[in-house]
Amino acid sequence: MKKRHLIYTVIIIGIVALIIYRVTENKKASSQGNFKKAAPVMSVEGEVLKPQKFDDNLSLSGTLESNEEINIRSEIAGVVESINFEEGTKVSKGQVLLRVNDIELRAQLSKARTAQQLASENQRRAKLLLEKQAISQEEFDISNANFESARAESDLIAAQLYKTTIRAPFSGSIGLRSISKGTFVTPETPIAKLVNTNQIKVTFSIPEKYATQIKVGNPLTFKTSDAKEEYTATIYAMEPQVDIATRTLKIRAIADNKEGKLYPGTFANVTLPLETVNEALLVPTQALIPIQNGKIIFVSRNGKAEEVKVETGTRTNSMIRILSGIKAGDTILTSGVMSLKNGTPVKVNLKKS
Repeated sequence: MKKRHLIYTVIIIGIVALIIYRVTENKKASSQGNFKKAAPVMSVEGEVLKPQKFDDNLSLSGTLESNEEINIRSEIAGVVESINFEEGTKVSKGQVLLRVNDIELRAQLSKARTAQQLASENQRRAKLLLEKQAISQEEFDISNANFESARAESDLIAAQLYKTTIRAPFSGSIGLRSISKGTFVTPETPIAKLVNTNQIKVTFSIPEKYATQIKVGNPLTFKTSDAKEEYTATIYAMEPQVDIATRTLKIRAIADNKEGKLYPGTFANVTLPLETVNEALLVPTQALIPIQNGKIIFVSRNGKAEEVKVETGTRTNSMIRILSGIKAGDTILTSGVMSLKNGTPVKVNLKKS
């Protein structure tokens, strides 16, 4: 009997010992698990946001265009009799550029004027006869109509004869010619290009959200890809509506080019001033993270990273203006932001001003 009690006692003690062992091990495992789950503190760089003066400018791409430009063509068909300009030179308004052979037209004009003279004499005689009631009013009207028709025919041929001499419609520089003396030209035959570059047009487009901030008369500056010199221009015209396909508004400015340094067709880097903001909030571009529905910035609050959705404005080479979402005095995080999540513990190394 005693032996049986002894066996039960040993079994109970063993069970109690096993329970105590398991409880102790579970506590250790729980402690180790909690230690492993504690997120590490990330060391990041940041800066305290301060308002500053900012010239809000738009950087845009544009194209230079000549003030006036045409492709010279002959209005009538014929053989080129003479070319009166040198390629690549300046020409004046009204200057004769070339002449088309006009022998046939001169002959036609002589014939038409002879017929006009005869019709005029017939009309004079008919008028005298009508006054004497020797002919009817209808016969006089026919004679008068013949005279008017003959005169119109003479005027028409004279107009065609005038067109055989091609003159410059405005002063400018004439380009390379595409014809030679003796070439048969038609109204479709290109002869040369005439451009006026005393002034240069700058054409560019702006996003539709800035349309209300731009007015005719606003100044701008631009540089060409092959020159370091900065030029000034003034906006003189705007499209009346936004392009639906690109959601942009086309604008045109004009600049002086008396020295002839600017060439039509050249690419232009346009800087368009919008406004001067005295207390703008600017952040480094690397602090900004694009997301599906906008952009976010991480700020440090109570030792942890917190993401904030922001609205952005104009961008420069290294900074971007923040319109809403953060305020002056916030500590924004500028490095390692792609590895951060909401609530990540951070140690911020502030940028020295």
